[in-house]
Amino acid sequence: MDTSSWTCLTPGNTTGFCEANHIQAVSLSIAAGGVAFFMIIWLMNNLKRAPRGSDEMNKLSDLIQQGAKAFLRTEYKYLTGFVLVVFAILVILYSLDPPSGNKTDGIRIGGSFLAGAFLSAVAGWCGMSVATDANVRTTQAADKEGLAKALRVAFTGGAVMGFTVVGLGLMGVSLFYYFMTLGRGDISIAEGAALATDALAGFGFGASSIALFARVAGGIYTKAADVGADLVGKVEMDIPEDDPRNPAVIADNVGDNVGDVAGMGADLFESYVGSIIATATLARGDIVRVALPFWISGAGIVSSMIGFFFVRTKDGASQHDLLFALHKGTIVSSIFVIGLSAAIVDQFFDSDKEGWNIFGCIVIGLFCGIFIGQATEYFTSYSFWPVKSITQAGITGPATVIIQGIGIGMVSCVAPVTVLVVTILACNALAGEYGIAIAAVGMLSTLGVTLATDAYGPIADNAGGIAEMAELEERVRDTTDALDALGNTTAATGKGFAIGSAVLTSLSLLSAFKDKADVSVVDLSDAYVMSGILFGAMLPFLFAALTMLSVQKAAGAIIVEVRRQFAEIEGLREGTAEPDCEKCVAISTQSSVEEMILPGLYAIMSPLVMGLLIGPSALAGMLAGSIASGMMLAIMMSNAGGAWDNSKKYIEIEGECGGKGTQTHKACVVGDTVGDPFKDTSGPALNILIKLMSMISLTIAPVIRSWEEWEHWYFGLIPIFLCLIGTITVYHLYWKNSLDVTADVGGKKKGDIESTMEVEPLVADK
Repeated sequence: MDTSSWTCLTPGNTTGFCEANHIQAVSLSIAAGGVAFFMIIWLMNNLKRAPRGSDEMNKLSDLIQQGAKAFLRTEYKYLTGFVLVVFAILVILYSLDPPSGNKTDGIRIGGSFLAGAFLSAVAGWCGMSVATDANVRTTQAADKEGLAKALRVAFTGGAVMGFTVVGLGLMGVSLFYYFMTLGRGDISIAEGAALATDALAGFGFGASSIALFARVAGGIYTKAADVGADLVGKVEMDIPEDDPRNPAVIADNVGDNVGDVAGMGADLFESYVGSIIATATLARGDIVRVALPFWISGAGIVSSMIGFFFVRTKDGASQHDLLFALHKGTIVSSIFVIGLSAAIVDQFFDSDKEGWNIFGCIVIGLFCGIFIGQATEYFTSYSFWPVKSITQAGITGPATVIIQGIGIGMVSCVAPVTVLVVTILACNALAGEYGIAIAAVGMLSTLGVTLATDAYGPIADNAGGIAEMAELEERVRDTTDALDALGNTTAATGKGFAIGSAVLTSLSLLSAFKDKADVSVVDLSDAYVMSGILFGAMLPFLFAALTMLSVQKAAGAIIVEVRRQFAEIEGLREGTAEPDCEKCVAISTQSSVEEMILPGLYAIMSPLVMGLLIGPSALAGMLAGSIASGMMLAIMMSNAGGAWDNSKKYIEIEGECGGKGTQTHKACVVGDTVGDPFKDTSGPALNILIKLMSMISLTIAPVIRSWEEWEHWYFGLIPIFLCLIGTITVYHLYWKNSLDVTADVGGKKKGDIESTMEVEPLVADK
C-alpha cells in the first residue's frame, strides 16, 4: 500500500490530529464505553420495573434461566482449559521469538488473547442473563398492557445485550491498545502505534475463539432441542408448539438464549473488535488513521443510544408497522453516525481531501449494512413474495417446500453479494485497503441498536413459550406470536448483517495479514495460491456438514428421550403429570459440548497447517477461498432457513391456506424443521469461521513472515498430528456408537408409540 500521500506520515506535518498521543487516540472510545455502561444500568433498572407475572410464569422463566446458565457454565469450563493452553503457547512462542525484538511480546499478545476471550464470554453471559429475565416480563406485558408495551419490554432486554457487547468491546480494545503502547522505550508515536496494533491481533484471536465455540455449541443445543421437540410434539403427537406436556419444551426455550443471544452476541463482539483491529493495523502507525476507527465506534455508541428512544409502536400494529418501529432506531442512529463522523473527519484531517475520501467509505459501509438488511428482510419476511411462494409450494407437500426454499436461499445471495462488491470497489477506489476496513467499522458503528433488534427476537420467542406453557389466554399468544414473527425477520436480518460485516472484516484482516507476512502479490496462476484457494473453498462445506450432522445426532437423542417419557410417564399425554424437562436440558447440554470439538479443532488448525506446512502465499489463498465460499453458503443457509420458518408463521398468524392443522401447514412445519439448523447453527457459524481463520493468520503472520514455500514444512506436521489425534478421539468417544432411534422405548417400538399418541391439543381446552 502506498502511504506517501498520507497526511500524518509526511515528515514535519502537524495538521489536524497528527500530534495526538496514544491516550488521545482512544480517549473518545473509552469515554463512550463508559457511557454505554451507564446506559446498561438505566436499561436494567427500567426492565426491573416491569412486572414478572404469576408464580407459574416465574417458575417457567426460572427453569429457562437455570438451564441456560448450566449450559454456559459447562461450556465455559471446557473453554477455560483451551484458553489457558493457547495463552501459554502464545506467551512461550512470542517470548522466544519476539516480532519486535522485545521479550515482552509474549505476555503482551498472550494477555491480549486472554482479555479478548474473557470479555467475549462475559458479554455472552450478561446478555443471556438479561434475556432470560426479560422473557417473562414480556409475557406479562403482552397479557396486561398489550402489544406496544410488550415490544418495548422485549426491545429493552435486547438493548442490554447490544450495549453490553459494544461497551465491553470498545472499552476492552481501547484500553488494551493503550496498554500495549506502554513500556516500549524511546520510540516514535508511529512505531508505538504499529507495535500496539500488532499485539491486538491476540485480542481478536481470543474473541474469535470464544465466538466460534459459543456459536457452534449454542447452535447445536438450540436446534437439537427445537427439532426434537417439533418432530415428536407437533408432527407425531399433533400438539401445539411449546405445549407444557412436551419434555423438550424447556430445552427448546433455553436454546433460544444460548444460541441466538449468547452465541450471536459473541459473534458480533468479535466482528466489532475485529474491524477496529484490522483498520488500526492497516493504518501502519499513522496516528490519525489508528485513532479514527476508535472514535467512529465511540460516536456509534452515542448514536445508538439516541436511536433506541425512537423504537416504539401502537397496539394493534401490523407486521409492517412493527418492522418500521425497529427500522426507526437503525435509521436515526445511522443519521447521527454520519453527522458525527463528518465532524470527526473534519477535526482529524483539517478538511483535507484524504479525510473526506475516508468519510465516504464510512458512509458507504453504513448503507451497505442497511441494504443487506433490507435484502435479507425481503427474502425472509412473509410480507413479500419469496416466503409466500414457499407457503404456496406447501399445497403440494413437504418436498416442494424444501425445493422452493433452497431455490429462494440460493437466489437471495445475489443482492447482498452485489452490494458487497460495489462497497469493496468503491471504498478501494476512495481509500484503498484502509477504505474497505473503515467501511466495516462504519457498518458496525450502530451495533448497539442493531444487535438490540436481533436479541429482541429470542426474548419474544421465549415470551410466547411461557404464555403457552402457563396456559394463558389465546389473545396473549396472538400478541407474542406477532412479536415472534417479527423476531424471526429481525433475526434473519441480523444474520445477514453479521455475514456482511464478517466479509468486510475478513477482507481487511486478509489485507493486514498480507502486509504483516510480507506477501506482496497473490498470483492466481501460482500453484500454491490456487491450491490454497481450493482448500479454503472446501472448508465452509466441511464445517457446515459437521454442524448439520451434529444437530441430527443430538436431536436423535432428544427424540428418543421425549418418546420414552410419553410412553412411560402415566398421565403425561393427558396433561395430569409433569414431564422431566431437566433430562432433555442435560442431554442437549452434553451433546452440544461434545459436538463443538471437531468443528472448532478444524477451524483453528486449518490456517496453521497451510501456513506452517506450505507458506504464507498458500495461506493467503486459503483465506480468499474460504471467504468467498463461506459467504455464499452462509447467506444461502441463513436466508433459506428464515424463509422456511416464516412460511409456517404465515399460515399460523395470517391463516393462509386454511390455517393451522392443514396438510399445507404440516408441509411447512417440515420445511421449518429442516431450516432450523440451516439458519441457527451452520449458516451463522460460517461467518465466525472465516473471521477466526483470518485472525489466527494475522496472529501467526510475524512468525511465517517471508518464509519460502515448504521452507519449514516440519512445523506443519504438528497441527496435522493434532487434527488426527482429535478426530480419532472424538470418533471413539462420541461418534462410534451411534444412537438407534428405532430402539425399544418403554417396551414399545416407535410405531407402537405413535399408534397410542392420539392426543387432543390443549388449545381446544383454553
